[in-house]
Amino acid sequence: MNPIAPVTEGDIAEFLLQSPDFFERHAEVLVQVQLTSPHSQRAVSLQERQAELLREKIRHLEHKAADMIRHGRDNAHIDGLLQHWTRRLLAVPDAADLPKVLLTGLLADFALPQVALRLWDLSPAHAEAAFCQSVSPEARALADSLQQPYCGPNRGFEVMQWLAPAQPVASLALLPLRVAASQPCFGLMLLASDDPLRFQNDMGTDFLQRIAELAAAALSRLRPPTGAA
Repeated sequence: MNPIAPVTEGDIAEFLLQSPDFFERHAEVLVQVQLTSPHSQRAVSLQERQAELLREKIRHLEHKAADMIRHGRDNAHIDGLLQHWTRRLLAVPDAADLPKVLLTGLLADFALPQVALRLWDLSPAHAEAAFCQSVSPEARALADSLQQPYCGPNRGFEVMQWLAPAQPVASLALLPLRVAASQPCFGLMLLASDDPLRFQNDMGTDFLQRIAELAAAALSRLRPPTGAA
């Protein structure tokens, strides 16, 4: 005769799941079963423990909803700053003034301690401008290697020399500038902060990508006309 397999906790759980009317037929069990509350360490009934679990779930959902509201407000605020900065760029009549307006706008609107910009492959009229100087082949290669903005700690990139040496940089964002995703870079923008948490390598880059795209679209006025030699 084969021995009867012992009933496991899984068997009991499966039985209760398959028998939803069990506690209707044995309502006294709900009152008699005593559990230990993780909050007060006192014995509570199964019904009380279930109520505690529901309250915990509600608190978790409330915190999650509060986080979503806060993130929504933060995103709306950033979106408003981005719109204000974009209006500045659209209002620039002389293309040669765009780099200065772009950088001063970022400093003012986004409270950035330092920003820097370098461009290349521009029209001859702008090729000798200050924002075209000190661009090495390594800097151009770095820009071309970035398919999206880089965020993270200061790793001693060569392009750090574009920033003021007296000001510490704990984190930065590198924004490659392209007229289209399939095109090579014609510039690189640096956003630097002395706060190591300002630009982190696990942060989202959606807004930074939008800044890069808008900057590239505005600064493309400095490039040779399409099809020019």
